[in-house]
Amino acid sequence: MASPKKKLQGLVAATITPMTEHGEINFSVIGQYVDYLVEVQGVKNIFVNGTTGEGLSLSISERCQVAEEWVTKGRNKLDQIVIHVGALSLKESQELAQHAAKIGADGIAVIAPFFLKPWNKDNLINFLKEVAAAAPALPFYYYHIPALTGVKIRAEELLDGIQDKIPTFQGLKFSDTDLLDFGQCVDQNHQRQFAFLFGVDEQLLSALVMGATGAVGSFAFKDLSTLWSN
Repeated sequence: MASPKKKLQGLVAATITPMTEHGEINFSVIGQYVDYLVEVQGVKNIFVNGTTGEGLSLSISERCQVAEEWVTKGRNKLDQIVIHVGALSLKESQELAQHAAKIGADGIAVIAPFFLKPWNKDNLINFLKEVAAAAPALPFYYYHIPALTGVKIRAEELLDGIQDKIPTFQGLKFSDTDLLDFGQCVDQNHQRQFAFLFGVDEQLLSALVMGATGAVGSFAFKDLSTLWSN
């Protein structure tokens, strides 16, 4: 079973993808971005190519290049780099997962496919399982964001027995306002060492009370730096 060198917890920066005025990725500033997060904000975990990074609006080649640049520039500076590899195509998602493993990422995350949507838990887990299997040495996180995917399968239902199907499963990025669902995820899995990362900035304090172990967002990090001891 994959296990991270250190449990993913505390503040995780959802990174933007810097662009030039001509719509090309501005790779030259990513090194500065790393230094800003580490030295100014005190944040050493990042989530790349997610919603904030507009990963699904980039080509597969661009996503790979962005991921590789973050890993390269973050080496020996960042603690954990999680790459979002979700895609509508299973093969593309597997390709991105394999690439993340090849470049030395610390974990991968996947959203539910949102065009031809999985209609039940088993369908969704089968998709996630195939992606996770493409990078068997990497910790795997499910990215739950039903407002954008339209997939309304409750996270609490999905987590029930998930490690039997996906041995590398390590946690959840929960980007939904349903605090009842989030609280049940935490309560029913408290004996497991899952990462429960909350992704709705406006409800973070409520999620902390309910047992969130970390947060992924684009908030003012320094103001939140005392919430967790890393």
